[in-house]
Amino acid sequence: MWVATVLVVIIASGHFYKILGLFPDAAKSHVGPFFPLMRALALKGHQVTFVSHYEFAKIAGLEQLVIDNPNGLVMDVLNVSAFVPKTRFGTYLSNVMLAYNGWKTCYEGFSSPTFRDLLNRDDTFDIVILEFFNTDCFAPFAFKFQAVLVGVSSCLPMHWTNERFANVYNPSYIPFAQMDFSDRMTFWERVENTVVGVFNEVLFNYLVRWNDERIARTHFGESFPSVGEIVNNVSVLLTNAHFSLNLARPEVPQVVEVGGMHIEGAKKLPQDLEKWINESTHGVIYFSLGSMIKGHTFPDEKRQEFLKAFGRLPQRVLWKYENDTMPGKPDNVMIQKWMPQLDILCHPNVKAFISHGGLLGTTEAVHCGVPVMVMPQYGDQFTNAKALEANGGGVILHLYEATEEKVYDALKTILDPKFKKQAEELSTRFRDRPMPPLETAIYWVEYVARHRGAHHMRTAAVGMPLYKYLLLDVIAFLLLVFGLVFAASFYVTRAIFRKLFGKKDKQKGD
Repeated sequence: MWVATVLVVIIASGHFYKILGLFPDAAKSHVGPFFPLMRALALKGHQVTFVSHYEFAKIAGLEQLVIDNPNGLVMDVLNVSAFVPKTRFGTYLSNVMLAYNGWKTCYEGFSSPTFRDLLNRDDTFDIVILEFFNTDCFAPFAFKFQAVLVGVSSCLPMHWTNERFANVYNPSYIPFAQMDFSDRMTFWERVENTVVGVFNEVLFNYLVRWNDERIARTHFGESFPSVGEIVNNVSVLLTNAHFSLNLARPEVPQVVEVGGMHIEGAKKLPQDLEKWINESTHGVIYFSLGSMIKGHTFPDEKRQEFLKAFGRLPQRVLWKYENDTMPGKPDNVMIQKWMPQLDILCHPNVKAFISHGGLLGTTEAVHCGVPVMVMPQYGDQFTNAKALEANGGGVILHLYEATEEKVYDALKTILDPKFKKQAEELSTRFRDRPMPPLETAIYWVEYVARHRGAHHMRTAAVGMPLYKYLLLDVIAFLLLVFGLVFAASFYVTRAIFRKLFGKKDKQKGD
């Protein structure tokens, strides 16, 4: 009904836009959140072209260009054993790997026929929507097609992304994505958070940006503005976050939180799952480590610890497990290779969720009011887990620490009715918004299209030299003035005292 009403309004006003969505990252979690946005824009009558490594449901008005993967770029499987145990060195190395994956995304993307054909297209677009993550080499498409650039982020904005909006990033209380810190850090955590932030700023603003510029020049030619100039000209950033879950932080008007925009209404479950969940007297625990961590990579010894803990619980367990069989599985555990996650989580008889801390699954659990036992593995999952824990929606148990007793105790904690109440309160805060997140995202895309950009939303801090932004020149000037006043006062006072006491001393001597 809502879509039909808006369609009538748009048709009457004739405001149709040509929109190009570029999502070159190979991970589905960096694409999936934004297909609902592109689909909704197409349903509203806009002409939408969607470029990614995946093919979604066909929609009228939505052209899907699938990037082929001759070198196996799409990441279907991650070996969970590779992330056990978690080390600080591994955390720092992951940031370097993030930069390398950005380079690989550029190389593989421009090597594909899809992007080569796109480079040769002569038409124009009104809007180019591009994820701001670990590379900017595709940003010149916005200049090529004479389009307004809209940024999106599948996670919290990265440190280097904040800079192009002059969005405040203060390491004293804003944890760097990928660090396992909350917003209340100890002294040493703040030291580490600051050092990692500075390291990544140097890494991406110099090495990665240099590589992006080199690759872009190769494919777009020398007549284009610099990549830095193009991305700093972005109109708005739609970020898959919300302060109720991801911790409060200051945002400039150009940064708009639309966390959960991929969430649609829960649908009826398949009959076998519906029956199995309904017949569970004590409720159900849902266990999934996302789309890329497959069952056969789960360490055998850890699986046995989980199964022993599950065997002690009265609840039933649904485990998304890609193998056909699971040795030692107790009767209260059901395995399936694929399950409709949102529909399961929003079922009233589902009492808890065991997750890896991916932002999509985390927001779905929060949306449904289900407490979570989080086992973060890589990337921003550590930050998501800390934020969820800080907001009372879950507890953290690292997989390398998991034993039968620790798994059992963690599950008993989140199955407590008091914990469930906390999760439901978090869900209420997460849902309480002026507009649903998808409608908010659509509004801002159309807003910048109507105004041919949104430069009036940009603060004067964008592009400001660091010395001016930090008031270093003002501080130096004030220190100079203070020093001169102090020096003048000192010498004047000393002269007065010498004159006064010098005369008295002279009189005494006479």
